[in-house]
Amino acid sequence: MFHKAIKLEFKEGTALQLTFQDGKVKRFDMAVLFDKYPQLLALRNRALFTSGRLAGYYGIIWNDDLDIEAETIYEDGETVREEKPAAFIMVGNAVAEARAARGLSQKDLSGLTGIDQSDLSRIERGIANPSVNTLNRIAQALGATLHVSIS
Repeated sequence: MFHKAIKLEFKEGTALQLTFQDGKVKRFDMAVLFDKYPQLLALRNRALFTSGRLAGYYGIIWNDDLDIEAETIYEDGETVREEKPAAFIMVGNAVAEARAARGLSQKDLSGLTGIDQSDLSRIERGIANPSVNTLNRIAQALGATLHVSIS
């Protein structure tokens, strides 16, 4: 499984912090890799270090020779905190508002969709990552249309 990095911050020295799509914020000091990968010693240069950028969702790249996979940081980094991903909160709020506007309880919506009430609760609280299929089932049960926007 790949964990998508969505935000990169540079900290003191050679430490960085990545925020992942699942809400985990991980801190990682590149210095732990210097013995194993001597080419990374170049990152002690602050200007070079802070020139790094996210390469899509899957890693950080500095130049043709220096990069690191986001998965390494996810697995080996220190969890600083966990945030609720903003998209999950927005989706959860939309579902809760649409359900309430139609006068339905979560139990009612569960009966209409076949989705367990506890899963609906997790979606509405923004702590679940529902599939498009699940969201479409909810939308249909609420007499709404699901619109997906990729930006």
